[in-house]
Amino acid sequence: MRLPFLTLTAIFTLLGAADASAQRYDPAYPVCMHRWVGGGGGLGGGGGDYYDCSFTSLEQCRATASGLAATCDLNPYYAFNQQPPPRRRYKKVH
Repeated sequence: MRLPFLTLTAIFTLLGAADASAQRYDPAYPVCMHRWVGGGGGLGGGGGDYYDCSFTSLEQCRATASGLAATCDLNPYYAFNQQPPPRRRYKKVH
């Protein structure tokens, strides 16, 4: 009785598992668009979502996302508070 239960549990787990694709955030851009893509239903699925981190401002992202199933968010991996590199001090030559 235990074997059929474990077998069915394993089958349902494998069928129900979603793609485990890595999210990619480009740390060079401060704004990302989170886009949802529709797809057919069924076991094969289709659809899903992804992040497009290629925007320099929220306004630019919102203009691109207009009319799409998407939202614009700040990039969590962008270094907003990064200190600028220290200024080099040059000696005056007389």
